[in-house]
Amino acid sequence: MTSDTESQAAATPSDAAEVRPALSPFARLAIEAGPLAVFFIANQWHGIMVGTGAFMVATAISVLLSIRLERRLPLMPIVSCGFVLIFGGLTLTLNDELFIKIKPTVVNLLFAAFLFIGLATGRGVLKILMGSVLSLTDEGWRRLSWRWAWFFVFLAGLNEVVWRNFSTDDWVSFKVFGIMPLTLVFALSQMPLINRYLVDGAEDRGPDTSRDRPVK
Repeated sequence: MTSDTESQAAATPSDAAEVRPALSPFARLAIEAGPLAVFFIANQWHGIMVGTGAFMVATAISVLLSIRLERRLPLMPIVSCGFVLIFGGLTLTLNDELFIKIKPTVVNLLFAAFLFIGLATGRGVLKILMGSVLSLTDEGWRRLSWRWAWFFVFLAGLNEVVWRNFSTDDWVSFKVFGIMPLTLVFALSQMPLINRYLVDGAEDRGPDTSRDRPVK
């Protein structure tokens, strides 16, 4: 009789390639929140310009670390990182903090536009991004897309209100302690809708952890 060790050794290379390390929720939260913590601390100690530079470096390290640990390209973090580098670079080059302040507005409006265009053209943008994590009916994806699109619009408007009416330090605090908690609360509030439109058998199958394209 073949032992378990021998059976594992007989696995094909393609089978082994399918096994991807999954980060714990704790580790994932640390990777995502780390750059914001660096931004907040650096701004408190040295001001917005140093904070912006530290935020850029920390964000790039966060994405590279995520790729290294999970062996896949995380699409949304990569897009967000690109905007951080672009708007952060403009802030430092032109010595104008306006650019880093409007970055959340631009990014959230861009995400909202993608979802609205997808809904208008019948293309499930959210399903493409999250279809490997969730199995929902078409109606479920449509409703969830509408909700996330309007939530992104809300975040963009809220960011405009804060940076225009409060100090830079207040805006940094809002970005660190406001946007992420609001996003987490909103995501959790969508669970009743998600559960209502889950495809039959999705609960038993469990979520697929292959959310993004694997790194070759």
